[in-house]
Amino acid sequence: MNCQFIRATALIVTGLFSGVSLLHAAEPSRRPNIVYVICDDLGYGDVNCLAPETCRIRTPHADRLAKRGITFTDAHSGSSVCTPTRYGLLTGRYSWRTKLQKGVVTGYAPCLIDSDRPTVQGFLQQLGYHTAIIGKWHLNFQYTDQQTGQLLKQSDHKNPPVGAEIPDGPLARGFHFFHGFHHARDMESVIENDRVIAHDETVNMLPRLTKQSVRYIESRAGSEQPFFLYVPLGSPHTPIVPSAEWQGRSGLGDYGDFVMQTDHALGEILDALDRTQKTENTLIVFTSDNGCSKAADIPALARQGHLVSAHLRGSKADLWDGGHRVPMIVSWPGVTAAATTSHQTICHTDLFATVSEVTATPMPENAAQDSVSFLPALYGKSIPAQRHGIIHHSFSGHFAYRQGPWKLLLARGSGGWTSPKENQVSSDTPQAQLYNLNDDPGETINLYREKPEIVRELLDHLKEDIARGRSTSGSASANDVQLEKIVLWKSGEQPRSRKNPAKK
Repeated sequence: MNCQFIRATALIVTGLFSGVSLLHAAEPSRRPNIVYVICDDLGYGDVNCLAPETCRIRTPHADRLAKRGITFTDAHSGSSVCTPTRYGLLTGRYSWRTKLQKGVVTGYAPCLIDSDRPTVQGFLQQLGYHTAIIGKWHLNFQYTDQQTGQLLKQSDHKNPPVGAEIPDGPLARGFHFFHGFHHARDMESVIENDRVIAHDETVNMLPRLTKQSVRYIESRAGSEQPFFLYVPLGSPHTPIVPSAEWQGRSGLGDYGDFVMQTDHALGEILDALDRTQKTENTLIVFTSDNGCSKAADIPALARQGHLVSAHLRGSKADLWDGGHRVPMIVSWPGVTAAATTSHQTICHTDLFATVSEVTATPMPENAAQDSVSFLPALYGKSIPAQRHGIIHHSFSGHFAYRQGPWKLLLARGSGGWTSPKENQVSSDTPQAQLYNLNDDPGETINLYREKPEIVRELLDHLKEDIARGRSTSGSASANDVQLEKIVLWKSGEQPRSRKNPAKK
């Protein structure tokens, strides 16, 4: 790691200089490479070093990364499902500020990221980085017929045909290179750059992405140009299809085998960085987009002693922490101390602001309204307070607000797929939930009725963050949709009012 660069970024953290004055402190060749590996539906308890007492799956490569970097125990995805998390990661902005108020997208539609929306990859591209995505996009794009240029309809195609072109995919949103697929239901269609190049069996996708990631890193071996490699793996999401050589490895069935194969993909990426001598100047993140899916057969795994969410309640789609608290391990040699742990609360939306500080370059105007840099945490320092709290969002669009140890859930049940769901709770169940996560990390003791002053404070912050169009300090911004479209109380009426509390 270049000492001049470390000193420059350290000055940002301590506040001795502004980002503007350090705009040219680090020459492009000295800026770090950034590799962001994000798994699909990997639970907090599926990584051995995070939950050694309840994890029965071997994850040697994630554990290896943890030994040389920092493990975050309180990292969160922007949502408890795929699409909104990916939107927040790449834009630094919560997805519910767009038209996507719940659920996920399914393809054959205009890209969810507006063409003029600043993105992490576009920002880095302007700084001279080579940018690549190898994996799952899941933010919508359209397909056109290569002969006629006409838009293809999803109703006419089980999978987009080979040769179909993509006018508004990753290459139109700041990436130089794309190899992967849109989402799980059309994983058989392999895309490179802006067209479908092949149809292949789904079991081959994880090995394909692994090889492509290694190949990309090796292609950068002789270049001084920094790169941003975003690797959104499609595993261990359904279809749960471990390759033949991985079947039976875990002793826990297909899901455990698939997790081990996913960990192997990380290992191949780490080895490629070592071989090409890129490790010392690479910031690498290993994480997940949300909690484990019920398709993994969570009860069967639990009977074998494996808890996919460790000590947390819930799983994918839920508002409880098992839905959105995710594994997150970061290594940056020369910056992160080896084998350290941080209990600071961070979110995937924080990547944009972090990259801004890492590169000593101010973010564009009207960008990353929900992003706070976690660079100080990599130095073992406290993250300066730039927002009141973090906003959580479930599959069904239910909101929660986290501030310090307190978490307010505007739902009567899970807000997702775990029982009790909203239509399963009894009539005398409180309108919302409030937990002190320091005392009750499993979210079992609802203090909503006992702590009305805390409920009011957190609800006021949530309302303000929505109305201002941003949750961080700075001038107000605009949501993409009218305020009345962002409905907070989705399970019955708001206490003492039928009005939407997002309105002022």
